[in-house]
Amino acid sequence: MTGFLWSNDADAFFEGAPKRKPESAPGSEQGNPLTVTQINHWIKKTLDRGIPAFWLAGEVGSIMQSGAGHVYLTLKDDSNQISAVIWKSTWEKSRIELKEGTAVLCMGKIDVYGPRGTYQIVVQRIEPQGIGALQLAFRKLHAKLESEGLFRPDRKRPLPAFPSRIGFVTSPHGAAIHDFLEVLRRRWPSTDVLVIPAKVQGAGAAQQIAQGIELAGRIRPTLDVLIVGRGGGSIEDLWCFNEEVVVRALAASPIPTVSAVGHEVDVTLCDLAADVRALTPSEAAERVVPNRDELSDVLHNVQHRLRTWMTHKVRDLETRLAGVVTRPIFEFPKQMFDTPTQRLDEMERRMNEGVARRIESVDRAFEKASARLESLSPIRTLARGYSFTTDAESGKVLTSTSEIEPGRMIQTTLADGVIESQVLKVQPQASAAKLRRG
Repeated sequence: MTGFLWSNDADAFFEGAPKRKPESAPGSEQGNPLTVTQINHWIKKTLDRGIPAFWLAGEVGSIMQSGAGHVYLTLKDDSNQISAVIWKSTWEKSRIELKEGTAVLCMGKIDVYGPRGTYQIVVQRIEPQGIGALQLAFRKLHAKLESEGLFRPDRKRPLPAFPSRIGFVTSPHGAAIHDFLEVLRRRWPSTDVLVIPAKVQGAGAAQQIAQGIELAGRIRPTLDVLIVGRGGGSIEDLWCFNEEVVVRALAASPIPTVSAVGHEVDVTLCDLAADVRALTPSEAAERVVPNRDELSDVLHNVQHRLRTWMTHKVRDLETRLAGVVTRPIFEFPKQMFDTPTQRLDEMERRMNEGVARRIESVDRAFEKASARLESLSPIRTLARGYSFTTDAESGKVLTSTSEIEPGRMIQTTLADGVIESQVLKVQPQASAAKLRRG
């Protein structure tokens, strides 16, 4: 960029400026100082004359469209950035889609915005150039970490329902912690919050954030939840949350983690590695603690329902108890035993009579059986003059003459005793018959 252009007719650059001698530079005399408006106007004129329209290559940083339709953005490279504006008329003709990280090629002129004393590029033509360097680095690291499984859904841990100790790695002076504490105090004020200071933008921020995450895991008593985040900003402001050292530290944390990088549109790698993603620090507070008022309403509702149920239950039991109390067993307890007692006595009498009859019947049957048995007894037969003979040695009853031989000892049983004798002669029945006839 060229320096300021000095001219003998420099007074013509300033509207309403007093006429000066041609050889005098504007504002060179103490008695005739320039106004702020005049210096801005002079710079604008100098830039208009000294820098013609040019082509510029860069990457889109922050971008915002006003209600009037104008687009305000920043264009940046690895180390610098510059503001730019695309007027509505130019934007409507461009018909391209811009977002953070898009590499563009634009043509425009330098302009000075007097009310703020800033300069910007008025873009007259813009064309997409491809993926920017930051976006390319983002995609490469994303692919690498995803292949290692750092973003797997099954790695996600649930947050505790009622945390008592919360850690927050962030800048202690930023809006993030202020917004978080404001919501937290309103929702669940009994929770303790430990702020672990760290830079959240610029050189060295990623290392400090990673160290803060590692430190949080070693704090005792153990933290219930760890939040990592900051307020909103452009993609380059939030880039430390895309650094590999931060993402790996977050994935390795022994504590359930919440990423609360305040950028609702783009997703950082920290958002993917954390157990829970919150769009803003305020939403992080809503995600990690319950709402005291809502929980109180729920408890009151449960209390009311329990009280109603208990009232109905007590009334039901009272009704049932009243019905039981009016029963005869409670009103006339002695009378309740009269009838069962009489029935028991009757049963006892009938049982005794039945047993007596049974015994009598059995006695009669026994006597009959004894009589029959006695009538069949061989003793009675012997009494009528009969006898039976047995072998004296074996005791076997002799029923045939073939069972005995002469010389054997026999026993003859009579009604009143036993006769023991020796067989002299055995006479078969036919011979015995002849002997009787002869």
